[in-house]
Amino acid sequence: MATRIREKYTAEAVPALQQKFGYQNIMQVPRLEKVVINMGLGDCKDNAKALESAVAELSTIAGQKAQVTKARKSIANFKLRAGMNVGAKVTIRGVRMEEFIDKLMNVALPRVRDFRGVSVKAFDGRGNYSLGIREQLLFPEIEYDKVDKIRGMEIVFVTSAKTDEECMELLRLLGMPFAQPQ
Repeated sequence: MATRIREKYTAEAVPALQQKFGYQNIMQVPRLEKVVINMGLGDCKDNAKALESAVAELSTIAGQKAQVTKARKSIANFKLRAGMNVGAKVTIRGVRMEEFIDKLMNVALPRVRDFRGVSVKAFDGRGNYSLGIREQLLFPEIEYDKVDKIRGMEIVFVTSAKTDEECMELLRLLGMPFAQPQ
């Protein structure tokens, strides 16, 4: 079963990218490889219940179990020791990734207050795009009454594009609402 994003990619994005960048072979056309969703939970290092609920929320949003990340180094100023739980992340690929991107672009981002589009400056120079979201309540699966604290998350789109321009064009063709530069 093909998702809306997959159909849009094969029908619209591939021919448009081939024409714009002059790819000879269809395998040269950039594609989405994975999406990594990361949630920093430094405030939960002492509170196991809060960490558990944040991991559950992230798992619900992604449709896949989130992994708890641990501190690599000890930092005395932050009362942090190596090995303490400081975040949660989930890497999604394939159909789950496509469904998540569809949900993000068509449901979650339009729910942002005063939304004018996502930044065009968040590319890393190697064809990947990062997006920060201030609250998890944008996603329809999260029940407002059961949220103990509003947390943000970073979403990284990893593509096979070689340049930022190729990545931006790929995401734009898939439906990412980029802000218009003033």
